[in-house]
Parts: sequence; C-alpha cells; structure tokens
Amino acid sequence: MKYDFNQIEKKWQDHWAKNETFKAVNNSDKPKYFVLDMFPYPSGAGLHVGHPLGYIASDIYARYKRHKGFNVLHPQGYDSFGLPAEQYAIQTGQHPRITTEANIKTYRRQLDQIGFSFDWSREVRTSNPEYYKWTQWIFIQLFESWYNNDSNKAEAINTLVSEFESKGNASVNAACDDDVEIFTADEWNNYSSEQQQEILLKYRLTYLAETEVNWCPDLGTVLANDEIVNGVSERGGHPVVRKKMTQWSMRISAYAERLLQGLDTIDWTDALKDIQKNWIGKSVGAQVEFNVIPTEHSDKEPHTISVFTTRPDTIFGVSFMTLAPEHELVSQITTPKQKAEVEAYIVKTAKRSERDRMADVKTISGAFTGAYAEHPFSKEPIPIWIGDYVLASYGTGAVMSVPCGDQRDYDFAKHFKIPIPNIFEGVDISEGAYASKDNVKITNSDFLDGMNYKKATKRAIYELEQLGQGEGKTNYRLRDAVFSRQRYWGEPFPVYYLNGMPQMIAVEHLPIRLPEVEKYLPTEEGEPPLGRADVWAWDTATNSVVSNDKIDNKTVHPLELNTMPGWAGSSWYFFRYMEEAANRDGVFASEDALNYWENVDLYIGGSEHATGHLLYSRFWVKLLKDRGFVNVEEPFKKLINQGMILGTSAFVYRDEKSGEFYSKGLIADRKVQSIHADVSFVNASDELDVEAFKNWRPEFKDAEFILEDGIYKVGRDVEKMSKSKYNVVNPDDIVSDYGADSLRLYEMFLGPLEQYKPWNTAGITGVHNFLKKLWKLYVDDNGLKVTDAEPAKDNLKTLHKTIKKVEEDIENFSFNTSVSTFMIAVNELTAQKCRSQKILDPLLVLISPYAPHIAEELWSQLGYSDSISTATFPKFEEKFLVESSKEYPISFNGKMRFTMELPLDLSKDDIEAAVMAHEKTIAQLDGRTPKKVIVVPGKIVNIVG
Repeated sequence: MKYDFNQIEKKWQDHWAKNETFKAVNNSDKPKYFVLDMFPYPSGAGLHVGHPLGYIASDIYARYKRHKGFNVLHPQGYDSFGLPAEQYAIQTGQHPRITTEANIKTYRRQLDQIGFSFDWSREVRTSNPEYYKWTQWIFIQLFESWYNNDSNKAEAINTLVSEFESKGNASVNAACDDDVEIFTADEWNNYSSEQQQEILLKYRLTYLAETEVNWCPDLGTVLANDEIVNGVSERGGHPVVRKKMTQWSMRISAYAERLLQGLDTIDWTDALKDIQKNWIGKSVGAQVEFNVIPTEHSDKEPHTISVFTTRPDTIFGVSFMTLAPEHELVSQITTPKQKAEVEAYIVKTAKRSERDRMADVKTISGAFTGAYAEHPFSKEPIPIWIGDYVLASYGTGAVMSVPCGDQRDYDFAKHFKIPIPNIFEGVDISEGAYASKDNVKITNSDFLDGMNYKKATKRAIYELEQLGQGEGKTNYRLRDAVFSRQRYWGEPFPVYYLNGMPQMIAVEHLPIRLPEVEKYLPTEEGEPPLGRADVWAWDTATNSVVSNDKIDNKTVHPLELNTMPGWAGSSWYFFRYMEEAANRDGVFASEDALNYWENVDLYIGGSEHATGHLLYSRFWVKLLKDRGFVNVEEPFKKLINQGMILGTSAFVYRDEKSGEFYSKGLIADRKVQSIHADVSFVNASDELDVEAFKNWRPEFKDAEFILEDGIYKVGRDVEKMSKSKYNVVNPDDIVSDYGADSLRLYEMFLGPLEQYKPWNTAGITGVHNFLKKLWKLYVDDNGLKVTDAEPAKDNLKTLHKTIKKVEEDIENFSFNTSVSTFMIAVNELTAQKCRSQKILDPLLVLISPYAPHIAEELWSQLGYSDSISTATFPKFEEKFLVESSKEYPISFNGKMRFTMELPLDLSKDDIEAAVMAHEKTIAQLDGRTPKKVIVVPGKIVNIVG
C-alpha cells in the first residue's frame, strides 16, 4: 500500500468538513480553551508559505488541547475591509466587495488544503453588514460614554448630564478636552440644545475634533503613524503631509494608566510589553505656564504657553522655548518680520511624518517666531522658536528648552547660537548636555541652589503652584486615536448631523450599510467617496436611508461621509467568535457565550500590531467591561509573536554602462545594477532560465547575457518573502508535490517559532521521507502490519521518552524539536521491528497535531471509527525509562570478551557469582583460577589472572 498523500489529504479534509469535526460547542462540561490567530486580510496574491507559520503552530496547540480533554474553540475569519481592495476598485471600477469575496475564496481553498482544525461555522468577515452592525453599535456605546477619573472607569453619558443639571461641572473629574470651561447648573439648564451637545462632545469617549493628521493625497485618506514609512505611505509609497481636519477621535488616552497596569496581568513577551509601555509613555513631572510677552502686534487677549516637563528642577536653565510648527499659537504670536520664514518652515515640515521627525536626530532645523515668553521666576524674556523635533501630538506641543540638560535642545542652541546657561554644579557642558539626574547639585538657580534632583523638583513644583503658574502632573505620550478615514471600503458611521451636531442612529435601525457610488475616489470638492452617493441621507420620520435630494434639515439630514479605520472591526472580533452562528441575531455575543469563553487563552500573530490592533483591542475591551457588556478586562491572556519565514531572492546583474547582464561570477570589477528575478526561473543550481526571464521582462528581450561555463548564474540573498521581491513560494505547489503534512512539519522544523528563518524548498524532502518511513512502520505491500503483540521493553522506552519530550515541547511551543523527536522515534521503532499496536496507537496520537492527515488515515486503518482528534493524549510513565538491568562488559585482563545483562539490584557478590558461572567465563578460564575478580556494580566486571 503506497503512501498516496494527495488522495489521503483530500479524503480527510472532506470528512472533517462534512462531519464538522472541529465544531466547538458552548457550555460544555469540558474545560474551555480558546485558540486564536490574527485573522488575515484576504489579498489578491493569496497565501505564500510564510503566511501559515502561525496558523500551523496554533493548530498544533488546538489539536493538542482537544487530545487533553478541552473544549477547544479555534475559529477563523477575514479582516475584509481595507485599502488594497479599494485601490483596486479605483483602478478597475470593480466593487471592492466583489474583489474581496474572490480573494476570500482563494484564501479559504488554500487554508482548507493545509488541514487546519478551524471551526468554520463561526466565521466572521468584518465587511459583512451583519458583523459591522455591532461595530457601529460599539461606536455608539463609546459616544454614549464618558470617563470618570474618580471611579476610574467609563460611565453612561446620562450620569454626566444629571451631574450637570444638578451641580454644573465644577466638581466633575473627567477625562475631557483641555478647553472645558466651568459652568453652573443654572447655566447648563439655560444652554441651548446645540450648546449642550458641544460641551458633551468634549467629554465623550468618541468625539469630533480638529486634529493634525497624516494626509495622503494620492490615497485620498488619513493614515495612522504606523502606516507611514520614511515619510511616505507604507502601501504604494505615496507622499504624506500633515494637515488639520475635523475627525472622529477615540479618547484612548483616558485609559492610559489602565492599559499600562494591565500589562502586568497578561502572559505576553517582555519585548511586546515594552513596546506598549513606550508607546503609552508614562512620565511624572510638572505642567508649567509661561506667559507670552505682548508686543505691539499681539492680539488683545494674552497668551500662555503650557509646557509639560519631567525636569522642573532645571527651570532656571531655560534659555529658549520651542513650539511644534503645528502649534495653534504659532500664527498668533509670530511677528510680521518673521512671518514669511515661519510659514515657509511650516510648509516644509508638513511633508514629514511624526515618525520621521522623532527618528531623525541629526537634522537640525527651526525658525524664530520673533516673540518672547516670560520666565515665571526670573521674569527674563525667553525667545520662542518653532522646531520639528517638537510634536504637536505629544504633551502640549511645546517644550521649555534646557540646552545644558537635553542633547536635542543643546544641538538646537548650538546651531542657532542661543545661550546655554549651565545649572549643574561641577559639570562640564562644553561638548554636550548633561542628562543625568544623579550625583549632581543645582546651581545658578536662585532658591534651588545646592539641591539635588529630588529636592529641587519638589521645591520647583511648590513655588510654581504658589505663583499659580504650574502644578505637579503625570503625563502620557499616548494620544487619542483618529478614527476617521476618507475612503469608501470601511464601516459607515451610524451618524447623521442635525444643525451641524452629530446624532446617533438608534440601535434597532442598524446596520447602516455602505451605499453604492459611481467612483471610489474623493469628490471634486475634496469630500470622501461617500460624498458621491446619491442615496446617503437619514430620514428621522421613517428611520431609513433616503436620497440626498430630500435633505430638508427638518426630518432628512446628511449622514457622515467618512468611514471607520481598519482597526475598528478587528478590535472586538474575538467576542463574535464566541457566539454560535445560529444565535447571533440581536446580540454582538450573548451573556452565556461571554461568560463561558471569557477571553482568548492563546493568541498568535505578528508583533507589528503592538501599537495598533493589540492596543486598540485592549482599549475597547476595557470600555465594554466598564459599561457591563463583557466581564473581562483583557482580551488576550497569552500572546505569542511568530517569527517570519524569509524568502531566498534571486538577482541578475546589469552592467550600468553597457546594459549587458553578467553572470554572478563575472561581476567582481564591474559596476552593476542588481535586479530581482522571479525565483520560479531559477533551478536548484542557481541557473537562470534566460528565455523565461526575457519573456517576463520584455524591456530586456534584446539584452545580452554574458554566461560563465555556458550558463547564467544568479546571485542569492535572504529577504522578507514578498510578491514585490519575486521570491514567493506558493503553498499550493508544495502541497501538490509533497502534501500538506510535509508542509506543516517542515514549517515547524525550520526553527523556533519566534525566530526568523529562511525557506529552502529542497529541505522539505527530509520531512517528506520521514512521513513515508512513518507509513511503512504501519503498512507494507500487503497492508496493515500492526499486531496485538505485547511491546518489548525497548519499544516502551522509545514511546515514553517520546511522549515526555513531545508534551514538554508543545507546552513550551518548541515545535521544531518535536519534529526531531518524531524522526528519532520512528527510526528506533523501525530498527526494533516494532509492530505492537500498544506502541503504534499512542505514537500516532502524538504525531496527529503535526501531521493530521496521515494520522487520521492510519488511525482508520487500525480499526477506529472516531476521528483521531478525539483520542486521549498518551500518558507518560516514568517507570518505562527507569533501567532495571545493566548490560555489563565482561573483561579478562582488561580486554572485553562478551557482555552479560544482569539486574541492577544485584549485590557485588551476586554479580561475581553470576559471571563466574557463565559458560563463556568457564571457557575463557579453561580450568584456571583467577587471581582476582574486580566488580564495579552498574559499570564493569574485570577478571584478572
């Protein structure tokens, strides 16, 4: 019987699908375990062999937990809103839904053929209206919530309204906008409805505000910081500029401290926790108010610059102030003489992303506003500059620049010849700033002279509070998240506008579905693509979407034109999986389902989502917990970041002068351009199919290729596997040629899960040969050769050391060493000629999470009708690894003549007696009496004489 992997794998994939083998149930008597992968965006390129790495690991663990008696939920779905489908729609006119559905079919086919134990009955798609109905619902809950700093949680907005009605806002301790003014209950009750709504927007957890955003004109949308690389969009490489827009924002900053503290309660890597800690950026210091000195050109209203500093002890070292170029005061305080220079600088800075500005520590640039601020203590004038090393989104967008204590301030001051006063006793600052807080006293600082950092900080804060120009404060780098996107293919907001104020659409009328549009580009007036919809207005009389030409601002009102960002649907999808598909109507997830599954026990995905999806998910879950909709504080208990499978790229070399292509061995002294070649044109010996390359790149069809030894050899390099680098290996080809079990084993065998590792298709033959050897252990040409014979001692030893090692490996996610252990076990059992079903049954269960198809087939042939996935994981028994006997080397005058197996518990005298009575000893001595017999129990016997 041949190991026909193609037939076997198709058979069992069909069986699993037909019988819903991996369908989870709610409220089982078994303990629950929720295993989740970061769900894929279904791109048109489909999967390459790097994509399934994390899925295979999670599948092994899910299957293992089923063997261990758990009720396992292991679902899958699609993050199906996104910019790529929209860009394709812009280019082709095809609706993004059509493209997305076609891509999903490809992904589903590819995922199924790899044999994952997904519960597809619970599939979610973020672009499905029945799904995004609940994304819209969560948005409404955010809108209807405010953050009470006293109770340290979000509460319903009507509790805040009640407070306003009875007491005003003087005693309200809330996370809110900085410009909230104090009002009494009488004043509140006399405000118009629009005035009250404007005030409430300053408190809501999602709100409208004019913010600085990363605007990408070519993509027609706002981008998050993590969507920009080197000043251009990550997707497409388009220019990005900073501009102010009215956007929906999420008040995630209210949760900064809880997001920080929550990291101590979850099993994530230190590296990932550090990324989030740094992003949240907690710092303790003081808020200082600097009064701007009026000039003849100043507004009548006096201006104040608020600065947060972690070093109030250095306040006498301030020699200038620096504002972010986008700071709202810049236009108000800049003098006419400096206006042209300042405006030119602002335009230049707008072309750089915040990430680039933070990372670039070498470029020094700025402009003087012509204005001055007054030092709160010395009353000396301090020049006010703008510089792009200060960010409007961090702190207050302004810094008190202390060049003697901060290197960027020092470099700025040196560059622009600004004075650098020294306030550190005995410290030389001629070559650079002194940033340490330790072992130094403050000098040249009036009442702070002679104090160390701690004492000076406390005294400075006290004196600022006495002046009314500052206070102690804890600050966070975490900024509120912009939630609007100026694109089509995203969740519509459940929002219409009445007299310019946002109103929520009642939950019973959701979902608000995406309208049809003629084109997917922004309108000629610059509105988002939804501005092109003919039917996109809300009728409050009929509670329905109606034609725009019916807008009368009485019962028919304009709907929001922006859509939600990509992270909206992914911030709660794990809860949707908890609910069985048949019970999803009317709830985002039922109370029973939420109580049973609680949160994700194991989450596997990429670390690139640390400051996006993973942070936003934690934020939304905390909000839902505060409002009583879920009962957990954190979404993901344990999180593992899988590494990346790298591709081996191929390069051809084009001479920059002649345009000729030179083989790898001929380029040493030439100036050449390296050009990617598709790896499918290159064989295992690095030989390029030149004609195939020319046909692929017709611009080079007449180029001359200079060969070495009659062939053209490419260069090789290991890079990220990517369609753009033409080094992608399609899993379809691997599965066709070697089988899904080979692919699964090989991806695990490549190295530790968390590490980066290069792909080499040639290496897969090793694990494929192992599977053929495994097959032969059970089956020969005549069929199944397994018997009910009792296992030999060495059989049991091999099995139980394998059980022990594999269980330890799975629990530690060391899947690569498990594969090695399987190979050793099969080699040993083959050498032992083991046919005992008592050994081969449990061995198959051990292997089944890794290679489920071959395991199912052999399990069936062994006579079992139930899936092997229901079998109990073998139990390790130490006794089979404890040696009860010893094979002694029996030597005569130091030369070993034969071996003899004896029980380990024999005494020295018993060992000697047994050896002397052996027929080979008698023959060796030939009647002689030995001078002595040396016995070392457990080691050797040596007969002398």
